[in-house]
Amino acid sequence: MTSSVRPRVAAAGAVLLAAIAGLSIAPAGASAAGSLTLPLGDQNLTETRSSQTLTDGVSLTRIVRGTEPAPADQINTTTRGPWSINVLTVDPDEAKGHVKATYGPDLARTEKTTDLVRGAGALAGVNASFFTFTASQQYPGDPVGLGIFDGKLLSEPLTDPAETNFVVDAKTSKALIGHLSWTGSLKNKKTEAVLPLEFVNHPPVVPAACTALADQTDCTAAGDVVLFTPEFAASTPAGAGIEVVLDQRGCVVRTATTRGTALTAGQTSVQATGHDTVAVFQTLAGGCVSTSLAVRDEQGKKVALRNSLYGVTGRGLLVRDGEVVEQPTGGSFNDRNPRTIAGTTKDGKLVFVTVDGRQTTSVGTTMGESAALAKALGLHNAMNLDGGGSTAMAVNGALVNRPSGAERAVGDALVYVDAKYRR
Repeated sequence: MTSSVRPRVAAAGAVLLAAIAGLSIAPAGASAAGSLTLPLGDQNLTETRSSQTLTDGVSLTRIVRGTEPAPADQINTTTRGPWSINVLTVDPDEAKGHVKATYGPDLARTEKTTDLVRGAGALAGVNASFFTFTASQQYPGDPVGLGIFDGKLLSEPLTDPAETNFVVDAKTSKALIGHLSWTGSLKNKKTEAVLPLEFVNHPPVVPAACTALADQTDCTAAGDVVLFTPEFAASTPAGAGIEVVLDQRGCVVRTATTRGTALTAGQTSVQATGHDTVAVFQTLAGGCVSTSLAVRDEQGKKVALRNSLYGVTGRGLLVRDGEVVEQPTGGSFNDRNPRTIAGTTKDGKLVFVTVDGRQTTSVGTTMGESAALAKALGLHNAMNLDGGGSTAMAVNGALVNRPSGAERAVGDALVYVDAKYRR
């Protein structure tokens, strides 16, 4: 369950639950794995739970509801299950480590969740963001939505209000769940000319009417203006258009009338296609530029991009302030699928859930069932991360859930590292 589109439609987002600076860990609240019988299927189903402590403040609970395999042709409709669920809970009051996001060697590649957990030196983790996914594409790991790593905005949030973001401060273990917005621009320090950015680390598109033009400055159709950082890939996307490389001061290092180059540490580049190439030339001419990237909540309050901040992208708010959010029905996305869920309890625990699906041994959950499940597990706020064939949970580098096929390579993961956060 992934997406390959970064729409440029303007729409109001869902209300952000809390600004990162204003979050606090409140006393009391339900236990992370919940104590309620899960509201899945018939009430008389057998439900078993087993829990283990992975390390101080970190536990893994396995829940199995239903005992008989589902008929293969009834996976999406049966009320008898079964469901196989794994719940990873991190209690910041007891845990000695931290939660963060990781994308592996570079942003544009994909890696299996197990490899991401091992590569980060983490104890456990789950898959996270929706990503481009198409294996034939050169940059399959390109996030479709927000990506914040080490306090750097490496992928911009969508304007689509259905996007939901999980943001965590690895130093404080405080998290928010909601829809973020962003602004980005370049400003010539000498002329004060300002150029808006459309994307961060996302391959620009050449306007269809101008694909045959050798010189994109001759194009009259609007194209894209994109900022690239060294974290994206070994080289920036190649193709028609222009590319201007900037040093760490924002001063022009080189300019090319085609796109595609390697960036060194501290460098960034600006790529443009279509008629936007002219605006880039005009803005960057005769001086250095400052780059402004800002992330804000729905009230317009800036979210500080501290070194310890990490953020990933999902789709669908499940629980808000302890109340189940009504979910859409119909369509393959909303039907039963494997699911990965991220959430927080009222007393500040961080919880990550996988639901196996598309199997006779675990049928998966609809979006509505996922919301009810998150509430029953004691989550005060919860969201849907990428799921389907991407759903995976790893502990000590090995899978603890059962994906619907072979473990899929994904764009990034949320992981728990059993050591104090240091930058």
